[in-house]
Amino acid sequence: MKGRVVLVGAGPGDPGLITVKGLQLLSTCDVVVYDRLVSEELLKFARKDAELIYAGKNLGEALTQHSINEMLLKRALEGKLVVRLKGGDPYVFGRGEEECSFLLERGVECEVVPGVTSAIAVPSYAGIPITSRWFSSGFTVLTGSKADGSSIDVNYIPKKGTLIIMMGVSKIDEIKKVLLQVRDINEPVALIERGTTPFQRVIECVIGNMDSCVKEHGVSPPTIIVIGEVVKLRNKLWKYQ
Repeated sequence: MKGRVVLVGAGPGDPGLITVKGLQLLSTCDVVVYDRLVSEELLKFARKDAELIYAGKNLGEALTQHSINEMLLKRALEGKLVVRLKGGDPYVFGRGEEECSFLLERGVECEVVPGVTSAIAVPSYAGIPITSRWFSSGFTVLTGSKADGSSIDVNYIPKKGTLIIMMGVSKIDEIKKVLLQVRDINEPVALIERGTTPFQRVIECVIGNMDSCVKEHGVSPPTIIVIGEVVKLRNKLWKYQ
């Protein structure tokens, strides 16, 4: 009998943010294939006899995407229930669509259980709502590092509204240059490092000095960059967190 693969979003870091359905699958599956940003606390919910496979996703330690695809396929063809545990949501810069299409093309059932994306949860934990009737009626989420190694495209940056950039710290100099073609140099910025975890750190700055702030404070991945007037609301909302 063929098994199946379920892509489960684990949320952005706080283990309590996984969904009930995701936790149920995690506790009953035969194999768990998990990424670097998944909280190890969640692995305690797996069956004692479940096979736990670390898939990395950090420079120098990650399995290649092809290797992960083949591993998922092999375990499923062995008749096993495989949970592919991903940080955030599988379909928000999580390569979930690549893995699922690979499996479906080879006749293996693949299901997706959405997760809380860090693009929304991390700013919330830092006291920053990504929309507000006072400041922003919409938001845009971009990746700071595209598959071809390039940074963000100026054509995707809106002139107004909240802008959230994921995986952008390593290309902060390029991102600043592109942003200044569209946005104001004094627009507020929040750099949220290791969001939703006990090690969360928030650095506030403006577009004009965001690169120097990253270097001065030693900001490193995983970091969410939030740009827009909603950052000002942190002064009002953070004290209630």
